[in-house]
Amino acid sequence: MQFLIGILVVVIYSGFTFYIGWNLNLWLASIKIHIPNLIFWPILYLAAFGFVLGRIHEYLRPLSIIGNYWMFVFEYGLILCIIANIIVFITPLTARTTGSVAVLIFIVLFIYGTYNAYSPVVRETTIKMNVDQPMKVVLASDFHLGVLSNKAHLQRFVTLSNEQNPDVVLLAGDLVDDKPDLFIKKNMGEVMAQLKSTYGVYGVLGNHEYYGNAISEIVDELEKANVKMLMDETILVGERFYLTGQEDKTNKARKVIADLAPTERDKPWIVMNHTPDDLNSPMEAGVNLHVSGHTHLGQLWPNNFITDKVFELDYGYKNKEGMHALVSSGFGFWGPPMRIGSQSELWVIHIEPN
Repeated sequence: MQFLIGILVVVIYSGFTFYIGWNLNLWLASIKIHIPNLIFWPILYLAAFGFVLGRIHEYLRPLSIIGNYWMFVFEYGLILCIIANIIVFITPLTARTTGSVAVLIFIVLFIYGTYNAYSPVVRETTIKMNVDQPMKVVLASDFHLGVLSNKAHLQRFVTLSNEQNPDVVLLAGDLVDDKPDLFIKKNMGEVMAQLKSTYGVYGVLGNHEYYGNAISEIVDELEKANVKMLMDETILVGERFYLTGQEDKTNKARKVIADLAPTERDKPWIVMNHTPDDLNSPMEAGVNLHVSGHTHLGQLWPNNFITDKVFELDYGYKNKEGMHALVSSGFGFWGPPMRIGSQSELWVIHIEPN
């Protein structure tokens, strides 16, 4: 049954790809550009399936890069083609005029989305907890370090984070994109190790670390970069707060949050859990601050409408019956290096005494 569903998905996806290619060919012909079908269609479908083909072997990795960009082309190409076809059908405008406007809009979105992805911002929020003195926490997630979310982008994070002079840095999962080979090859660990904070840098695994099936290698490399990885464990940090790193829900054997609660409750309890799929359990367990990532806020509009329906909190801050919850849209990106309707970010959480 799953095989048949997979075949159906490929057929539908190929059909939409053909629809985009047909419209593109039509517009190119209208401006007197003719590309032979034996060249046009193979290149189009190679790009369309490049994301999968590029994962077969390291030598095919350039196809993966093309495939990542294709995701952006597919989503906005499909939207623009549908709108353009409707306009041509109900107005006297020609395919040449409508198509040219659509291409111009696509180029603007491409540039704007790239800027949002590679120009991170610092967002801040202030909460009150049972602390003896103010504390500053830097939160970031979803770096997806690899081909396009690269060493230079990681350096942007390190620079911005260090400028905040944080007491602690929390990295809430999906730190590498599936496998750590490029993280190692490009010596990204030496950049990560430059992070500065009073009480250290702590991280958890996300779903993509599990997809890569190289958990031990990932954890080892991050630990070398001075990131303390918490895997279903709770520690006391600086005699000031308890910090729990809960395994992502991708790990079916993960512990429930109640089993990770600190024995003593004399200090605030902060929890990192990559996917914000359940805020009720930590709230009932008495968590004071729960931080997550994963959603990317959809990354590309209008995907945010989907994440809004899937998650109780898909972005930003929420006070859930006394528990502070915060979900970041991520510092990096997955797939295309673009963001529309969101921007790469890190959060600074100012914790003040009650």
